Amino acid sequence: MARILWINPVGIDAYDAPIGSALRDEAGADTRVDVCSLPGVGPQHLEWNALEAVVAGPTMGVLRWAVDQGTYDAAVIGCFYDPFLRGGREVSGDMFVTAPAEACLHIGSTVGERVSILVGRKKWIPEMHENVVKYGFADRLASFRVLEMGVDEFQVDPTSTEERIMDEATRAVEEDGADCVVLGCTIEFGFYRKVQQKIGVPVIDALVAPLRYAEFMSSLRDDHGWGLSREVGYDAVPQRELEWIPTVEPVIDIDPRP
Repeated sequence: MARILWINPVGIDAYDAPIGSALRDEAGADTRVDVCSLPGVGPQHLEWNALEAVVAGPTMGVLRWAVDQGTYDAAVIGCFYDPFLRGGREVSGDMFVTAPAEACLHIGSTVGERVSILVGRKKWIPEMHENVVKYGFADRLASFRVLEMGVDEFQVDPTSTEERIMDEATRAVEEDGADCVVLGCTIEFGFYRKVQQKIGVPVIDALVAPLRYAEFMSSLRDDHGWGLSREVGYDAVPQRELEWIPTVEPVIDIDPRP
């Protein structure tokens, strides 16, 4: 059985329970998913880079906490900017760590030739494009499509959100040549099945993809020993330096299933 920690790197827990429910509905039968957020006051989203900086230390602290528990096989840093992913891997011990953009792009570029990413606001595009290039998928990117919505708007009126996603996903296929669509925010959850049925191409959900990717990578480590290499870029922070990263106990929604 795999146990996965989903980290919402924000200072509110409003989405922990609904995200936990959505993840558990999609997880493998033997997977257990706990969802957490950062304790105390903090930003409600990371739409601005400056807000990312605020939560960097606490997110690393939560990963240290997860390692100390000794029960997690993998963790997901749950923001499509993939914040602090390299840093997270440096402190993750034996856990595998991933994030939504990495997982979505690997899966999307496998099931399709040309990927379009649906983002909330054009402000998001530069940082997300940096990740597309960094991960090596620049030649597979068909487009970014903008929904003109902020993070805190996606779940307010699901019918309106679905209509916007449907419209831009259709345009991505018909006008941009995409044969796979990625929902470029974790709060765009709950829509992918209906949209992909309507438009006829895979629609990759930013919750489901990193969850299943974490399950897959955990199984590769357990079955074949293919864990994170510590030889070069993922060299672990030495014990003597970890004092600079205080452990942070998160607000956590525990998987209630036995």
